[in-house]
Amino acid sequence: MSADPAMIFDDSPTVRVRFAPSPTGSLHIGGAKTALFDYLFALGEAKRAGKEGLFILRIEDTDQKRLVEGAVDGILDVLTWFGLEWQEGPDKGGSRGPYVQSERLAIYSDYTARLVTAGNAYPCFCTAERLQSVREAQQAKGLPPGYDRHCRTIPAADAGARVAAGEKHVIRFTMPREGETRVYDLLRGEMIFQNVNLEDLVLMKSDGYPTYHLANVVDDHLMEITHIMRGEEWIATAPVHIRLYSAFGWDAPKIAHMPLIMAPGGGKLSKRHGSTAMEEFRDAGILPEALMNYLVLLGWSLDGTTEIFSKAELLEKFTLDRVSPSPATFDYAKLAWFNQHYINHIVTLDDLTARIIPFLAKAGLADPAAANPDHADYAYIRATVELQKDRFKTLAEAPELMLPFLTEELEPYQPLTLVPKKGDPAQTIETLKAIAITIAELDLNDEAATEAGLRALAEERGLKAGQLFMPIRVAVTGRTESPGLFGTLRVMGANRVNNRIAKAIELLSAKVASGS
Repeated sequence: MSADPAMIFDDSPTVRVRFAPSPTGSLHIGGAKTALFDYLFALGEAKRAGKEGLFILRIEDTDQKRLVEGAVDGILDVLTWFGLEWQEGPDKGGSRGPYVQSERLAIYSDYTARLVTAGNAYPCFCTAERLQSVREAQQAKGLPPGYDRHCRTIPAADAGARVAAGEKHVIRFTMPREGETRVYDLLRGEMIFQNVNLEDLVLMKSDGYPTYHLANVVDDHLMEITHIMRGEEWIATAPVHIRLYSAFGWDAPKIAHMPLIMAPGGGKLSKRHGSTAMEEFRDAGILPEALMNYLVLLGWSLDGTTEIFSKAELLEKFTLDRVSPSPATFDYAKLAWFNQHYINHIVTLDDLTARIIPFLAKAGLADPAAANPDHADYAYIRATVELQKDRFKTLAEAPELMLPFLTEELEPYQPLTLVPKKGDPAQTIETLKAIAITIAELDLNDEAATEAGLRALAEERGLKAGQLFMPIRVAVTGRTESPGLFGTLRVMGANRVNNRIAKAIELLSAKVASGS
């Protein structure tokens, strides 16, 4: 099923959603998709419904052992590159901050104490060794592993005394043992969980940091989050979160668990299938517009046929009721198709040139400042991009494809590749000499005249056009495949073309002379 439109909004004039990544590494493509759906819902559908829609960024850094230095800046950078703008967050502030969980520890401590006082949570003193022993015993009996509530029966006074004495402990939630918990999911409808199957999850760790379960409930309430979109993997603990809201006396936000992204052939998407981190897609030269367009279709569809959407169009058309809860398969070839489509048909030539130049600069083929249209090299690079762009699947392919245009000396190539099929080296040398004379008399800026002149030369020498064009192609690019020949000659210019044909004659003549 999909979201019931009547259940999506209530009478509140404001819709507040949050994306809350953990800085334990690069932002995963699945997280970026959730952020995108959050953004489109709040800034698109909610605003169209007459609501004030706000997209909040929160950093969940309570797992201190797994933090990666620089990950927060990396997440902010890649979300900005992706085209998402948040209205509140760690870099922008807001009335409900701080927006980094490690700066909110006193808040979590206070609310944990409230739960313990009310009997909705309790200290657990079990050691890691005991917990492991319990798991092994459960597995030996064929039982599902889980905490056995050993410390739940400790009298509150005794537990308090042990805590006051400094005994190491965690705080666990007192989950009801009987009955059921109902969770309404906007994508899946009502889900019913038997409480007997649910654990007394840890809310506060022994290091004074909250777990996800406590921190996200407290933060979502205090930050007045109205709608939660998160991955399907959180369905299993959703009833505990609902019970936590109830224990605090709070109304829970509306929840939608987003469809998973699966690997080609099924299973979890991992690095063995290809890129999984947003930085990897960016560094590979995937356009953010193309990635956004592709990602939104992994779970959402407008009409089952339309595929190309700009960000503005998505903000106009996205609705949560068109999101399917079914997993979607990540197709790298399809993403490459989207990227090539955007390169060829959506992005302007000037914009494309500006985006490619950093890749050229990294390869040592261009001055980074050449992205400025006033730079002396800009016009030439732009002309080369225009000639080559229909060959790019990603921006990262540009340095290799544009290499013959951006170096004075070609990479070494085998002289015999100058010789066309059914030709011979000596004849090719003479053909190249005739080509050099003809080209010197042509205006290479006039592609039609260049083509006519070279075809006339082929006819004059009794050659098929391809037998004449192949030696020119290899001579000027060092390759047997290139963009259109006459466009290549025009962009490269007479000086570079003449020099390379002369070099080709020299190389092939030396090869013939050596007899090898």
